[in-house]
Amino acid sequence: MSTTGILTERHDSIGHGHGSIRCDTDSVSGAVSQRACVYCGARVVLNPITDAFHIVHGPIGCASYTWDIRGSLTSGSDLYRNSFSTDLSERDIVFGGAEKLTRAIDEVCEKHHPKLIFIYSTCIVGVIGDDVDAVCREAEKKHGIRCISVKSPGFSGNKSYGYKMASEAILELIRPHSGKPKMRGVNILGDFNLAGEMWIIQNYLRILGIPVVSKITGDATYDSLIQAPSATLNLVQCAGSMTCLANQMEEEFGIPFIKVSFFGREDTTTSLLRVAEALGDEAAIAKARAFCEAQEAELIEFENLYRPNLSGKKAAIYVGGGFKAISLIRQFNTMGIETVVVGTQTGKPEDYEVIGQLVRKDCIILDDANPAELETFMKEKGANILVGGVKERPLAYKLGIAFCDHNHERKHALAGYEGVRNFTQEINSSINSPVWNYMEVEL
Repeated sequence: MSTTGILTERHDSIGHGHGSIRCDTDSVSGAVSQRACVYCGARVVLNPITDAFHIVHGPIGCASYTWDIRGSLTSGSDLYRNSFSTDLSERDIVFGGAEKLTRAIDEVCEKHHPKLIFIYSTCIVGVIGDDVDAVCREAEKKHGIRCISVKSPGFSGNKSYGYKMASEAILELIRPHSGKPKMRGVNILGDFNLAGEMWIIQNYLRILGIPVVSKITGDATYDSLIQAPSATLNLVQCAGSMTCLANQMEEEFGIPFIKVSFFGREDTTTSLLRVAEALGDEAAIAKARAFCEAQEAELIEFENLYRPNLSGKKAAIYVGGGFKAISLIRQFNTMGIETVVVGTQTGKPEDYEVIGQLVRKDCIILDDANPAELETFMKEKGANILVGGVKERPLAYKLGIAFCDHNHERKHALAGYEGVRNFTQEINSSINSPVWNYMEVEL
C-alpha cells in the first residue's frame, strides 16, 4: 500500500484510535498517490474567474494544467480559457526569473488592459526564491491594476493547501472593498460551474427571491467578486476548498456561512430550506417549501421508473472531497444501489464520520487510494459502477464495469433537481448497457 488510509472495520472507530483512517496528510515523496499538488489546488479554485489573466510563473509544463483539464462554463468573458506562462529556462533558474515575469506582466497589460492578474509561483520558483510579491506590488503601481501573487509551489503541501493559498488570494482581492454597505443576498462559494451548475443554483435562489451577490468562483468576474463583502450569508458548496475562506470572511467581514450541497434530491431540498431559514426570510421559506415539494413529487415519480433497473446494484465512489462523496452515497441509497467502496482525495475526519454512518459496516472506506488499491477493492466487493474523475475512467473500463464522471470532463449538470434526472439516467444507461454482456473480464 502507499500512503492510503483504509478502514474496513466498524465505522464508529473512524478518527479514534485503533482502526482509524489516516487522512488530510501530505503524500510521501516517491509514493504512488492520487493527491494533486498545491498549484493544482490553487488553479482549480481561481481559474473559473472568467476575466482574469492567469500567469504561471515556472517552466512551461505546469501551464498544461489549465481550463481544458478542469473546464467551467462562462456567461461572459472566455479569457480564462487561455493559459499564460513565463516558460522559465535553465538560464532563468540560474539567474532568477523575476525580470522575465515583469516583462510578461508588461506585455499582458499593454495588449489586453486587464483588471486582474493572478501569478502562480510553481515548484522551481519556490526553490530559486523569486520575490513575486515585490513584482506584483511594482506592477500594480505601474499599471494601476490588481496583480496578486498565488504562493503555490507544489512541494509545499498538497491540493488542500492549494485551496488555502487560493483563498488567501481571493481575500487579498476583496479585502480593500470590505467597507461596502451590506445588502440582502448571498455569496455562493465552491461551485465552479463545470457544466452549468452555478446557473441552476442561481435560478433556484431567484425563484425563492434571494439575490446572489457574488459567485466564488464559477462564472465569476472581477466586478462581481469585489461585491462579496457586502453579502449577508455565505453558502459553502465545496467544503473542502471553501471552508477556510468562509471562516476568514466570517471573521473579517462578519458574514456567517452554512454548508450546503445541491447534489441529490434530499440534499438539494434540505439546502434550499436551510438557506431561506438562515436568512430569516418567511416569504423565502414559504416559497422554498412549495418549490421543493413540487420538485420532490415529480422526482419521486421519475426515480420509481428507474428503481427496478438499479435496485441491488453496487457502486464504488472515488472523488475529490468528502462532502461530494456523502451526497453521492445518499443519491445511491435512494436508487436502491449499495455503496461498497468509497474514497476521497481530500476528505477530513468529520467527513469520514458521516460516511461511516451512511454505508454498511462492511463497506471499504479509503483515503488517497492509488489505482491498484481501487482495483483490488472494486473486484473484491463486486462493484457494478465507479463514480470518479477522468483518471479513474480507464481503470473502470479495464475492469469491465460502468463509469460515471462526476468531476472534470462532464458536459451535463449533475446539481439540483435537474442534475438528479441527468445522474439517474446516466447511471442507468451505464450500468445496464448491453456492452457489458460481451466483456470477458473476471471480477
